[in-house]
Amino acid sequence: MFAILTAAKRAVPVAASSVRALARVSGVRTYSSRILPTAAGASGGHSKLTVSSDTCRELQTSATLHSIIPYKLADIGEGITECEIIQWYVKPGDKVSQFDKICEVASDKATVEITSRYDGVIRKLHYQDNDIALVGKPIVDIEIDNPDMTSAEAAADSVAVATSNPAQSLPSNDAATEPTVVLADSAPKNFAVDRTSDVVYATPAVRRVARENNVDLHYVAGSGKGGRVLKEDVLRFVELQKSSTVPNVTVPNVTVQEPNTVDQPFVQANASSTAPGISLSSASAVITGEDQLVSLSPIQRAMFKSMTDSLGIPHFRFKDEIELDALMQARQRINKYLAEQNGELTKMTYMPFFVKAASLALTKYPILNARVVAEAGTPPKLQFRASHNIGVAMDTPGGLIVPNIKNVQTKSLMDIATELGALAQRGRSGAIGSADLRGGTFTLSNVGMIGGTYLSPVLVDSEVCIGAIGKVQRLPRFETVEIDNRPVERVVPRHILVASWSADHRVVDGATMARFAVLYKQLLEHPEIMLANMK
Repeated sequence: MFAILTAAKRAVPVAASSVRALARVSGVRTYSSRILPTAAGASGGHSKLTVSSDTCRELQTSATLHSIIPYKLADIGEGITECEIIQWYVKPGDKVSQFDKICEVASDKATVEITSRYDGVIRKLHYQDNDIALVGKPIVDIEIDNPDMTSAEAAADSVAVATSNPAQSLPSNDAATEPTVVLADSAPKNFAVDRTSDVVYATPAVRRVARENNVDLHYVAGSGKGGRVLKEDVLRFVELQKSSTVPNVTVPNVTVQEPNTVDQPFVQANASSTAPGISLSSASAVITGEDQLVSLSPIQRAMFKSMTDSLGIPHFRFKDEIELDALMQARQRINKYLAEQNGELTKMTYMPFFVKAASLALTKYPILNARVVAEAGTPPKLQFRASHNIGVAMDTPGGLIVPNIKNVQTKSLMDIATELGALAQRGRSGAIGSADLRGGTFTLSNVGMIGGTYLSPVLVDSEVCIGAIGKVQRLPRFETVEIDNRPVERVVPRHILVASWSADHRVVDGATMARFAVLYKQLLEHPEIMLANMK
């Protein structure tokens, strides 16, 4: 809406034809006015009218129509219903184009960057950092540049917002350019570096450590690739802040006792803390604060749900020792060959052998690759799955995830080794995709890399069997040899690991599980048998 006002104490000449045309187009509401004739010919033969100084001619236009799209969080993986907002790449007032990054979210299975499908302006963020966003609900409102949308999805999502004064609904220039910073009340004030960007690259695990220590990651200098903030950067930042505010403490006699609670994330101790008269600096003496109630991370929430569901599955457990001496020799020869080839794959771990042996054993006992289908109102059934999509548990900075290698039954040892390396690299960088996590049929967990001999893996409801590999130990074993045509027993060293299995005892009997484990043991103890069974 706008008005044409006359200047004080003087009349404004306007062509009559122009006024009528403007009135027809714009919808003119005329208040009291006096049309004063002027001399003809002064305006090229047209009569003119003069609007006196006490006259107001108000022109009103129709309300401006803006198409605002509530951009919804799409389903980024199988069974995912919510995600944690890790960081925003935009703020209200920012212009975005198609495929521009909007935010980064972390689900229980992967970290994903959400991109825009439209060209427009960000009008509203529905969540803050670390909030939980629900799949199918809007995460951001985008005012699109072109209101004439052709896609049915955009037409269904758009909301027409009419306003009589569009300028009032737009954010001011200061609000559009000022970065949004949310600091905890107890955050340290002496920051290590100047804030240079609104975008921080860090894994969910690093962000959790930062939240626990009330650290704003925008002020932490990242030492990782591309400026990514690592866990060590956050801990170094915390130590720097405490060293500048906490004096040294002299402890004459310190007695370290076993903690009564399982989780003590803020307590650090070492052997030197028991020495009398030692001066503890702030770097070694961590001052504990109040108890904290922390929300579960997306991966922890998924574990909570899946393990709670697993309580209803009766587990049959089976453990057996496997000698690896022959496999170790075969692996050494393979690695020597790979080193001579100068290819992408230069070294093979034991895991490809473990995975391939499981696939070969599943070929003979396919029930262990099946899943139970139990729907309400129908009898339970077994779905036998043709693909051996073997999941491998990985300990990543964001938590434990289980990506799977698709169609292991068609892959060679070198194919499996290459794919395992690629999955490990993506896991370290937090780039495991939802496709890597979907469709698993069988799981192996190599916990022995950390420690442990006898394990008890827990099933998930989408599988009927899971295996866990313990650590390799050099142990004495008896061996029978012939000396002077007489059998003689002697003690020899052997490299032993324990394979622990759990099966769904509702559909898998103990004999089947035992036969599978025996065949798996045979394939690893005699690599030539594994070679003979490969296709």
